[in-house]
Amino acid sequence: MQKITDNVYAETAYRGCNPGFVITSDGLVMIDTPQMPSDALKYRDEMAAFGQPKFLINTEPHGDHFIGNYFFDALRVAHEGTRAAIARTDLSQLKERVKVMDPAAPNLDDYTVGVPTVTFTGSMKIYLGEHEFELLHLPGHTASETAVFIPRERVVFTGDNIFHQVQTFLQEAVPLQWLESLETLKKLDADIYIPGHGEVCFDKAYLDEQAAFIREWIDAVRDAVNKGWALEEAQEKISFVDRYPMGGSMESFARELQKINVARLYGLAKAGQL
Repeated sequence: MQKITDNVYAETAYRGCNPGFVITSDGLVMIDTPQMPSDALKYRDEMAAFGQPKFLINTEPHGDHFIGNYFFDALRVAHEGTRAAIARTDLSQLKERVKVMDPAAPNLDDYTVGVPTVTFTGSMKIYLGEHEFELLHLPGHTASETAVFIPRERVVFTGDNIFHQVQTFLQEAVPLQWLESLETLKKLDADIYIPGHGEVCFDKAYLDEQAAFIREWIDAVRDAVNKGWALEEAQEKISFVDRYPMGGSMESFARELQKINVARLYGLAKAGQL
């Protein structure tokens, strides 16, 4: 677990997203939870030394951000779209997937999906102790992606709108809005950006690098469509696999990710949405 400021901690070593929490005078505010139940239990024990969680904010609806919700007793908050997607989770399929991913997981017979119970659409604020938490709907990696800005700490948890020096996943991306959201993140009065994946980002200039990479993906797939390539041809020819490492011990998935990214952008381009 990495100490980011006197009151902000994040974990970047888990498989899955980078969960974190903020210490306030009245308890903890969590941002996302570990993907692996075995990690979630360790994380819960480590957090207990700092206080009790009062709020748990999910930044997006992918499992690596919410599977661990079940193991924490806190009021769960998310964008309305994130809540809806989490609520549609097939519990039996999720349990089977977790058993494969995490052989050390505890017994999951009583496990349920920790669906958020408080939602917002555009933005909302949470106040706990002397801290303010501003939740901003910033579509990009997913349509309901959320950033959590903590002005007192000058820190932003960006969700998966930032993949810091690791491969970017575009499987549900709304890329043109993503570029706009990165501009919004740049304008925040923040010094530290805690990404959904990759190491903590202490340089705001990386947001321009993230945007440039997304533009490269867009341009490459647009060009393929304009040339009349079929999807399979585009998937075979377009790859940025050498640009960044995968991160999270997922190197074997790198080539498949390129195909998934191409498929998403190809569909958007053919629909006139890219």
